[in-house]
Amino acid sequence: MPVLRLLRRNLVVIAGLLTLAYMILPNVVVMVFSFNRPEGRFNYAWQEFSLDAWKDPCGVADLCGSLSLSLRIAVWATVGATVLGTMTAFALVRYRFRARGAINSLIFLPMAMPEVVMAAALLTLFLNMGAELGFWTVLIAHIMFCLSFVVTAVKARVMSMDPRLEEAARDLYAGPVQTFVRVTLPIAAPGIAAGALLAFALSFDDFIITNFNAGSTVTFPMFVWGSAQRGTPVQINVIGTAMFVIAVALVLAGQLIANRRKSNAGK
Repeated sequence: MPVLRLLRRNLVVIAGLLTLAYMILPNVVVMVFSFNRPEGRFNYAWQEFSLDAWKDPCGVADLCGSLSLSLRIAVWATVGATVLGTMTAFALVRYRFRARGAINSLIFLPMAMPEVVMAAALLTLFLNMGAELGFWTVLIAHIMFCLSFVVTAVKARVMSMDPRLEEAARDLYAGPVQTFVRVTLPIAAPGIAAGALLAFALSFDDFIITNFNAGSTVTFPMFVWGSAQRGTPVQINVIGTAMFVIAVALVLAGQLIANRRKSNAGK
């Protein structure tokens, strides 16, 4: 049968498209309901098209405040995790020292450990230290669990680097700093950028660890969870749609830049 033959030839493509559709479907639902005007407190049933929520995305009390707080925590957690994770990745790949194997194994623990276990452990640590729960405890917790993801991303990139490029730079009388800035860092940049983007997404999205260690601080995921108990405002869908569109735009822009560089290199 021609149809069966066509399906067999394109089975991988069809499976990939179905998987992509399954992953994007919740985002499409959020996007559609950002234009809804619900009757009552819950935005779960379509009523009529409206742009009211888009005209006033901060119309719900504390929504934009919690969003701003989540963005600040995510930015600083990304900076801290990226700097520490990049240095750790270079140390694990380039140097030989005692307990190197143990550290390599411990790096994967936060990724394998259930979040509730890590959240409870961090809470116990902060309480034993007498730390006041709030912005700083959340930031430290986010840096700690994002660190492993950055190390893994950067480490994979550093391991694939050709050491002969750095040797060539030193043969051309480049100093250690100049070699790192001009050769090593640009080659490792894609891995560092991937780790930073992953850390930002994980930090901004986290709820369990934040909920344990936030005290009276309310981040955007915590605001969404609290709102779901008493009524979900349409503005939450607006913020979610905006974040999704920005993320897709960044991915597409990065892909276009990479393709342009490849075409220029081919010339």
